[in-house]
Amino acid sequence: MSQSFKEIQKKLAEKGNKNNAAFFEKMVPGRQKIYGVKTPELNGLAQQYRSYSFDLAKELWNSGALEEKIIAIKIIEKTGKSDPAMTLKLFKEFSKKIDNWAVCDGLGMQFLRGIVKTHDTEIFRIADQFSRSKNPWQRRLSLVMVEWYTRNTGKHANIRKLVQKLENNEEYYVKKAVSWIKRNFSKGK
Repeated sequence: MSQSFKEIQKKLAEKGNKNNAAFFEKMVPGRQKIYGVKTPELNGLAQQYRSYSFDLAKELWNSGALEEKIIAIKIIEKTGKSDPAMTLKLFKEFSKKIDNWAVCDGLGMQFLRGIVKTHDTEIFRIADQFSRSKNPWQRRLSLVMVEWYTRNTGKHANIRKLVQKLENNEEYYVKKAVSWIKRNFSKGK
């Protein structure tokens, strides 16, 4: 356990609020520990510890608390472009430990932000793999991770292929992602 990790856990425990934790548990159902720390505090911690990058992010993610995972996502959002191969490797690894929509969406929309313009081929390849996964969170993630590209009409055909694979999926959060992406397409018309 690194010193940075211990410091973050201590700060989360100090800043945690039971009322916030109860609210987050209702909004983000899952099996994870919740400290009850709000987003501005998490942003500050991610900013403070971003230079520790991949090792710290992995340690935070594997610890499993909601806020620790969010900080891990935000650290890689800020530093991921320094090592795209490691970013993609951790993305695939982290995708196996998603148990709620907030972590899924943070991973899909923030984690890859530093490489969406430079590694679209790899991102779409992973999205295609995840669209066929038995894990419903990876199926949702397959759409969330390409949401950024809905702004680029040149990527719409690839996104539509992913949507078609999942249109009839019965999982609630996968259906929500399908609707979300379709709404994004309709905004551009």
